[in-house]
This record gives sequence, structure tokens and C-alpha cells, in this order.
Amino acid sequence: MKKLSFPLFALAALAVGPLYVHAATPSFVSAEQTRIMQILPEPPAADSSVTRDELALLHRLQDSRTAQQAAQAVADDHDESIFIYRDVLGDKFNAALLPVTAAFSARVKNDEEVNTLPAKRGFHRMRPYNLDKTLQPICKTKTKDDSYPSGHTTAGYLQALALIELVPEKRDAILARAADYGNNRLVCGVHYPSDVQASKLLAYSVHAVMTNNPRYQKEMDAARSELRKALGLSAMSVN
Repeated sequence: MKKLSFPLFALAALAVGPLYVHAATPSFVSAEQTRIMQILPEPPAADSSVTRDELALLHRLQDSRTAQQAAQAVADDHDESIFIYRDVLGDKFNAALLPVTAAFSARVKNDEEVNTLPAKRGFHRMRPYNLDKTLQPICKTKTKDDSYPSGHTTAGYLQALALIELVPEKRDAILARAADYGNNRLVCGVHYPSDVQASKLLAYSVHAVMTNNPRYQKEMDAARSELRKALGLSAMSVN
């Protein structure tokens, strides 16, 4: 009989369990630090009245979304970087002019995946368009059941909270754009409202841990210096 070869590292990965397999290496915050499965509430059941109401809302958005709203939702679907806030900070806020800020953004985004992946796998919620085949999503779709929480929304709020530390003068406008970014997951037809709500909680939880990481603080200071100089803003005094 031919012997089957199975690498020891693969066996070790299986022994860890499904929640943390293939998660990216954290930049600043690990899933073990946030323990997000203990923070987020269980998503509404597929056959619950809450889910039925959420699906009804998605149908209303589907029926009423304008071409402009659809275009913005699709554009947001393709961008999870800090530069979704260009419409708040202007054309100078772009990756080509701000390489340090861009690198900082990518490392913040990395920790979205690190912390949402365990929850997505653990809660295993069916996407709304897979549950209700009459929905017509306009953004990328998946066959896997990983709706809760929303990765895009988590990334959007994580980037927003980091950006507020760089440009606190724009706090309200940044948070308003973050809310729109999350709502566009509903306009897309790819998430439930409760997915978006959970993602905001997740982002704030991850960011609270992130800010205590000395590496994050160092990279944030460098990005702040670059960005404020590029935007013609005065240097901030940091305690």
C-alpha cells in the first residue's frame, strides 16, 4: 500500500482548530488579544424576525438605490485603504504622495483580517443574497458563509480611527464617511445591517488595543508627520 504523506505542520494547524488557520500575521493586534468571539453578540438566526426585517431593508435599498449610490458602493467595494477618505482630505491625500501613510494604512488593514477572520469562521453566517435569492447584489459575491462581521466595514472604521489620530481636526467628517462606507455594504446587497453594526464594535475594540502597541505609536507618528506636512497643517504636539 502506498503511504500517504501529510506534513507535520499541517497536522499542527488542524490541531489548532479552524478559527485561526491561515490568518495573516498581525501587524499590531492579534486575535488572541481581542478575543472578539467573546465580545460580539451572536448574529440573528437565519429564520428569525430580525433577519426577515433586515432582508426587507436590503430589498428597499435595492429598489431605491440611484446610479450614483450604486457607483459609489461599487467603488468602495474595491478599496479598503485609508485613502477612501480622500473626499474628506482632498486630492493631496493619495498613496503616491504619501508612501509612509500608505504603508501604515496597509498594516492597519492587515489587522482587520487578523481579527475578523476568526469571527467570520466562528459565526458562519450565510450571506443575505445566498439566503434570499431574490436579492440582486451589485458588488463581489461569495459562496462561503462569512457575512458576520463585515470585513470592509471593520477596515473602514479602523482606518478612520487611525486617521483621526493623524488629523483630529477632521474627526466628524471622517466618522461620517466611515458610516457611509459601512452603509454601502448594504447598498451593495452583500451584508445585513447587524453585520455592519458588529463591525463597528469590532473596529473600536481592535483600535483600543492597537493604540497601546509601541510599534503602532511609532508608525503613526511618522505617518502623522508626513501627512500633516503634505496637507499644509501645523505639526501636532504629542505627549
